Amino acid sequence: MDAAQFEQMKSGNGFIGALDQSGGSTPKALSLYGLDESSYSNEAEMFDRVHEMRTRIIKSPSLNSSRVIGVILFEMTMDRSIDGIGTAEFLWQKKGIVPFLKVDNGLATEENGVQLMKPIPELDARIKSALSHGVFGTKMRSVIKQADEAGIKAIVAQQFALGAQIRSGGLIPIIEPEVDINCPNKAQAEGILRTEILAHLDALEENQEVMLKLTLPDTPDFYAPLVKHARVLRVVALSGGYSREVANEMLSKNAGVIASFSRALTEGLSAQQSDAEFDATLNSAVQSIYNASIK
Repeated sequence: MDAAQFEQMKSGNGFIGALDQSGGSTPKALSLYGLDESSYSNEAEMFDRVHEMRTRIIKSPSLNSSRVIGVILFEMTMDRSIDGIGTAEFLWQKKGIVPFLKVDNGLATEENGVQLMKPIPELDARIKSALSHGVFGTKMRSVIKQADEAGIKAIVAQQFALGAQIRSGGLIPIIEPEVDINCPNKAQAEGILRTEILAHLDALEENQEVMLKLTLPDTPDFYAPLVKHARVLRVVALSGGYSREVANEMLSKNAGVIASFSRALTEGLSAQQSDAEFDATLNSAVQSIYNASIK
């Protein structure tokens, strides 16, 4: 594990950008970017367009390590290159930004009010590939739809079991049990989730650090015990469908939690913008998210 990357993730000022939309969410991401389905004729061209979008974001001077300390990549993005260098290598070597890899295969059907992750038989191969690209950690997402104790226990158990496999492979796992912002009993779900995560954290041994990626809580500083936990390298927040303005406002009320926004980061960016307009829009977004993260 790279000591400089570890230190940057532990104590660096800034936030993590999430550029990890997978195949299922790519058409929506491209549509928000001003590219409808007429801009590509097949899946290969669709992924070309999204890599062009991500390359433009990554190469922008507005995405810099003084404000953005890490970026989460989709596997296909990691496997592609920017200016002849692998995307993950470009992030770290050229920009000083720590790369992460999304490793899950999407969500299973809802059961007990939650959606667990689908099986990840390729996980060991993905860990090995990530290490070869200089990636620091991984991200995997599951979703809580109801305050169902059995469901939430299952989701946290799955996250930490896969996290152990990832950690033993040499990467730092980002544990992401997202609470759907439309969950009808969101605060109650967050209470069960916090209890379960703390129990799993307490069972970890020294040098078994994880990161946590959580939905912005209804109660400010609700996850403070997790932020302070000795086994937690960093707590980051997802925007979860909140607008950037609302997400930033909520984030600013949670000390020690930094952003890991996806759609809220790219909000307002368009393929039709000139480079100057694009950079100015991205700069404004990055600065606002940075301000909310460092508070």
